[in-house]
Amino acid sequence: MTERLYMADATLASCTARVLAASPEGIMLDRTVFYARSGGQAGDSGRLDWEGGSTVIADTLKGEGDTNLHVPAPDSALPPVGTEVTAVLDWERRHALMRMHTTLHLLCAVLPGIAVTGGAVNADRSRLDFNLPEPPTKEDIEARLNDLIAGDHAVSTEWVDESILDTNPGLVRTLSVQPPRGTGRLRLVRIGTGDTPVDLQPCGGTHVWRTAEIGRVSVQKIENKGKQNRRITLTLSA
Repeated sequence: MTERLYMADATLASCTARVLAASPEGIMLDRTVFYARSGGQAGDSGRLDWEGGSTVIADTLKGEGDTNLHVPAPDSALPPVGTEVTAVLDWERRHALMRMHTTLHLLCAVLPGIAVTGGAVNADRSRLDFNLPEPPTKEDIEARLNDLIAGDHAVSTEWVDESILDTNPGLVRTLSVQPPRGTGRLRLVRIGTGDTPVDLQPCGGTHVWRTAEIGRVSVQKIENKGKQNRRITLTLSA
């Protein structure tokens, strides 16, 4: 299995690791800071360095079981199995993904109780689709989002028993992606503190520690994607 260090600390930009397997399809490490593409969030990119070699990692995917596959760029060198490598993120891109993903959680807070029907977290622009026949104006959504960001709310994660979904199914906002079950526990991302946080929902993605770290965001457009489906697309202002 791959120990996913980002699940405990998304601010880690590098780590040392041991190569368990290596092929053009993917390099498996015993631990990593590279997020594997899932839940709508893009996989991380960066590089692996080792004594006498280096390879560019173009993407990170989920492998079999609890493993991450670091996908090398075409024709890249492969580290020998057993080699100790340093895994180094493209931190600027990762940080943009963290800011974006946290913003999408805040967008859920701006539209409370509205089901999410799809989404994508990318570094340049991201979007959520809502089961929402009559959305607010993009100016209103943008203003409310930036007010929440400026509130500098703490962002934290916690592990709970997965049975919480049976007693509180409203935690899940997404219709298209359901939290994985079967491990006995569930990771929650909390924005804000106290009994009435700004947002609280299951998520395995990477996030900033405080909302002010996001900076200003812009709502680029709201699109009609069906009778009731509305797509809201966001970008980071800087």
